[in-house]
Amino acid sequence: MKNLWKYGKKYSLLYVLAIAAMIVSILLDAAAPQITKRIIDDVIVGGQMQILMRLLLGLVGIGLGRAVFQYTKEFIFDYAASGIGCSLRKDLFDHIQTLSMGYFDSHNTGELMARIKDDAERIWNAFGFVGMLVLECSIHTIIVLTCMFRLSPVLTLVPLVILPLIAWYAVKMENGLGEVYDKISEQTAELNTVAQENLAGVRTVKAFAREDYEIEKFKKHNTRYYNLNMQQARLIVRYQPNISFLSKILLMAVIVIGGILVINGNMTIGDLGAFSEYANNIIWPMEMVGWLSNDIAAAVASNKKIKKIMAEQPVIRNPENPVLPEKIQGELSFRNVHFELEGKSILNDIDFTLKKGKTLGIMGVTGSGKSSIVNLIERFYDVTEGEILLDGTNVKDLPLPFLRGQISVVMQDVFLFSDSITENIKTGNKDATEWESVQQAAISAGAHGFIQKLSDQYDTVIGERGVGLSGGQKQRISIARAIAKETPLLILDDSTSALDMETEKEIEARLKELKDSSKIIIAHRISAVRRADEILILDGGRIIERGNHEELMEKRGQYYKTYQVQYGEEEMKWHSIQAE
Repeated sequence: MKNLWKYGKKYSLLYVLAIAAMIVSILLDAAAPQITKRIIDDVIVGGQMQILMRLLLGLVGIGLGRAVFQYTKEFIFDYAASGIGCSLRKDLFDHIQTLSMGYFDSHNTGELMARIKDDAERIWNAFGFVGMLVLECSIHTIIVLTCMFRLSPVLTLVPLVILPLIAWYAVKMENGLGEVYDKISEQTAELNTVAQENLAGVRTVKAFAREDYEIEKFKKHNTRYYNLNMQQARLIVRYQPNISFLSKILLMAVIVIGGILVINGNMTIGDLGAFSEYANNIIWPMEMVGWLSNDIAAAVASNKKIKKIMAEQPVIRNPENPVLPEKIQGELSFRNVHFELEGKSILNDIDFTLKKGKTLGIMGVTGSGKSSIVNLIERFYDVTEGEILLDGTNVKDLPLPFLRGQISVVMQDVFLFSDSITENIKTGNKDATEWESVQQAAISAGAHGFIQKLSDQYDTVIGERGVGLSGGQKQRISIARAIAKETPLLILDDSTSALDMETEKEIEARLKELKDSSKIIIAHRISAVRRADEILILDGGRIIERGNHEELMEKRGQYYKTYQVQYGEEEMKWHSIQAE
């Protein structure tokens, strides 16, 4: 990962300008008490009324100047920090996109979302508002203490004694609040999760008469949330009065001791007035020490978390010397493929060849390794032994974008984006897919009929934000998306499980019309694979049977037993009569 300062280097001149504006603003702020001093000493005490208007105009000028330079400072800091945060977040997201599937297997979505959103935002703040205040508090304190010392070195000892106590209480309070804020944040997430699950699963809750249980569960989390907020209030009540009390003591001590110095002739009453203003202005930086130190510490911790992700390297990489065929025909071969994941054997000695335009069916019980074959074809993982060839070229020698661009996959778990049906179908090739191809793909997937009945037809927004669709409708849109991509290899991973037999048969007939595409159909139902040119039966990661439907039925093995379970004895007899 690029060092954070390299992100800031692009905006270094702007930061110099912002800091210069900040210093001018603070100097103007420090000049105001000096005018107060002259008004008291020269006008009120000395009677020089002719200079009063000039001094008042000076105060107005200071106010206007501070407004301009404060605005300049804050705008530049915000502008630069926004650019840095945007670049950091983009680089982080881009890097995450390059990581292999194995990384996502061991890291949950919530964790990655926290890195992209919360941690990037903390660093953003460190370069923006928080960083600005750290600099401003430091420069402001130095300048004001210098002005106070010039007015009265003796009186300056008062803030030097009391200010560290104010800062100590501020740090103690903020440290305690920081821990409580973290717990409140976690509890808020848990409370939202409980409410969301209950509302999303309201039918299940009512069906199992769990209302009282769910109410009690929500009550416990709500009580915990209440207790944490009360703990927060107690911390504020414990420390804030001390900070306020010490602030008043500081001002009172300045007035009392300063009054004695004025009486003794060691300083003028104007000096005391100016000193009192400085004393009042130096309190707020001390009050912010705790909050700023916590935010900077959080940004440092967030940077470490982001650097940890950026240090991750993808296991699956593009080849150093890639092979780029002019055109892929769609012939796929597995040659003695073995695959292990985290020390566990998933596939053993998988060997088959799928010719161009042919259909391969794959069946097996859950966990037999069917979906792992899809993952290996797309190089989400690499084989442990053996090789996978596409048109005679090892998939490891093909550039990843090119390889995956030759394959259309209908995943087992259908995912649709929060977008229109048209854009969802065009996902695989948004630039090249024409409207006619979208409609034809929907027809081939058996989706055109129900799409026409929706309120906005193909412009209907679906997914998380859109209209609810049945499982079968989502599967059909997913199949249409794969067909519209128009690739030489089409893979359907248990993609018709939510469809009725009649719809499945219609889609199967349309898929057979795709003569230029080789097809792999992974399914639990025999109806989905029975017309395939070859069918593989997997068990424990091995091929235990292979052949077409008729050959496997004659073997009377696992395929035959599955057929009996799915169709029943009467159906078997009927098919036997039909065969005769």
